[in-house]
Amino acid sequence: MDRRRPPSYAVLVSNNAGPYALTEEHEAIREAVREIAEREVAPFAAEVDADSRFPAEAQKALTAAGFHATHIPEAYGGEGADAIATCIVIEEVARVDASASLIPAVNKLGSIPIILSGSEDLKQRVLPSIADGRSMISYGLSEREAGSDAAAMRTRARADGDVWVLDGTKAWITNAGISDWYTVMAVTDPAKGARGISAFVVHRDDPGFAVGPKERKMGIKGSPTCELYFTDCTIPADRIIGEPGTGFGTALRTLDFTRPTIGAQAVGIAQGALDAAVAYTRERRQFGSAVSDFQGVQFMLADMEMRIEAARHLVYVAAARGDAGGADLTRVSASAKAFASDVAMQVTTDAVQLFGGAGYTQDFPVERMMRDAKITQIYEGTNQVQRMVIARSLLR
Repeated sequence: MDRRRPPSYAVLVSNNAGPYALTEEHEAIREAVREIAEREVAPFAAEVDADSRFPAEAQKALTAAGFHATHIPEAYGGEGADAIATCIVIEEVARVDASASLIPAVNKLGSIPIILSGSEDLKQRVLPSIADGRSMISYGLSEREAGSDAAAMRTRARADGDVWVLDGTKAWITNAGISDWYTVMAVTDPAKGARGISAFVVHRDDPGFAVGPKERKMGIKGSPTCELYFTDCTIPADRIIGEPGTGFGTALRTLDFTRPTIGAQAVGIAQGALDAAVAYTRERRQFGSAVSDFQGVQFMLADMEMRIEAARHLVYVAAARGDAGGADLTRVSASAKAFASDVAMQVTTDAVQLFGGAGYTQDFPVERMMRDAKITQIYEGTNQVQRMVIARSLLR
């Protein structure tokens, strides 16, 4: 594969979404993660996909290097990395295996509600075990009949003395069964609609909690996706995140901070596909010449590169905006996620085309990358929903 690195950005980029600059530390993180990804993750990626098994090798390597949950603040034993650094980690892992990139990505998704709204006691109870790699955490918002319309959820939670009791089902939960902790949204006051939804932290050992069978998926097969079942699931009263009724707001704020990580995953998948396509077209010969000598192929490669670079910039802008704050964070994050994931789908499709018949086989990684890319257009809000979010922000 072509091992070229994305260029080092020495300039400060600024627009109405706020400035960002890649530092020497960011570039050092990229180099370190890429080395680990190519040595410890890439050799198992095809097997992980074929066997639909969790990438334990990647988990071990990323945890040993401190790249499994870089976003957790130092106060809770974490690295305290900024959002761009976390995006770089996810991007570089996704470049070789999208399933493995969901280890740092979902650790952030599951823990951000606690970081944003949890009590200090709850943070101290949950975050250190994620920071040191003893535990992982997942995020439970969606249900079969409450996907894009998440506020229509039916999972309920009722107070009973010094405990909360949860009943219901959550669907499409990433890394379910692997994680020990789960951030779960449930209705506590049905009469209040979205303002009657609260957020809770559930542990895998809590009575009444169970994980369903793995979904049979098109892509990211190494990351288990399952339902969560709550049957009179009893948790301590102090495991509520924030005040009752604030859960849906916390869920939406969480997505503002995590949608750029899906954009980063998409950029990584696309970069991996481009690298593979460049290497293959240099080696493949037709009509007495390398396929890469043909102008039509060169134009395809050039378009792929331009789109990836544009997506990478937008993802980093959104990540930096999350750290800086601002009224337009929701719009910029939605833009980064939608644009980058659309780019990933287009780039991986073109990569398969450039490989020809070989690209349609499992002998090369681009067919896996194409399947993996598709989910980035769907989860954490479909790209149709992202466009609604963007338009409403502009028109408000």
